[in-house]
Amino acid sequence: MKLSVLDQSVSLAGSTEDAAIRDTLDLAVTCERLGYHRFWLSEHHSLPTIVGSAPEILMAAVAARTSRIRIGSAGVMLPHYASLKVAEQFRVLEALAPGRIDLGVGRAPGGDMRTAQALNPHTFGTADHFPGQVQDLIAWTGGRRHKGIDAHPRGEFSPEVWVLGSSDYGAQLAAHMGLPYAFAYFFSDGQGARQAIDLYRQLYRGSERHPKASPTLCVWALAADTEAEAQYHALSRERWRVDRGRGVLRPLQSPAVVAEQPFTEAEMATVGPMRERGFVGSGPQVAQKLRQLAQDFELEELVINCWAHNPSVRRRSYELLAREFDLTSGT
Repeated sequence: MKLSVLDQSVSLAGSTEDAAIRDTLDLAVTCERLGYHRFWLSEHHSLPTIVGSAPEILMAAVAARTSRIRIGSAGVMLPHYASLKVAEQFRVLEALAPGRIDLGVGRAPGGDMRTAQALNPHTFGTADHFPGQVQDLIAWTGGRRHKGIDAHPRGEFSPEVWVLGSSDYGAQLAAHMGLPYAFAYFFSDGQGARQAIDLYRQLYRGSERHPKASPTLCVWALAADTEAEAQYHALSRERWRVDRGRGVLRPLQSPAVVAEQPFTEAEMATVGPMRERGFVGSGPQVAQKLRQLAQDFELEELVINCWAHNPSVRRRSYELLAREFDLTSGT
């Protein structure tokens, strides 16, 4: 089974936001060495925790530092932009890293609606045009003349377009257009994943590039040398999830700080289910859970997202999973 990575450039308490961007680049190099298949970058706006706001720029920097791993957006929030411009950007990326570019697109704003309007003053209602925008992207990124327009530069390869989502909408759109589909399992600890993946497979209409359905799940996972160590470092994200639920967003806190103020009984109503359904533990424990998930959903690939306040903890997590799945044997 293939494992890939989704990185969100998470800002850490006690550090700076620009350091999070540089850490993303370092992580990409590490993940290529470890044998991961893809390295995807998210797009969020006006958030103090997830500071990767321009995946297409980060992708170019990753391309310059790597030679094998596929590089992608997860994703470009398409309603903010003109499809032609996005197609041109990704054709340039394809020229920089031939045969290695994924163009994952979503229709969510990646921030609040005030920010969305600042990104595009005409943004309200434009999500309704998302299917048409995706169709335009498929044509222009594929090197076809479309609406009397060409997207340059052309080359031997073209970006692989993915639809990203956390609902049935994206699953149905991907199926209708014959595109790969990635479900954001980590958004809601898997809620709605079964229905979306089943719907995608049932409705899938094969395309020339993708004759068979190609689904995957993006999962949050943290592995460490011991289960106790993993649970300790997971406190940072647990605190973030609780705070987000009450409208408080800030850089990721260290587990030491979180441990000083244990979760209240009310907060455990959020944390408890997260722990029950989570992929946190030793390398073998997390690998077993991931294999079971892939088997249950009949998947050939999983995308792993990992947050930790200490960058070395995150790298160790990816290293342990790479070892468990013997990723370097396929590179």
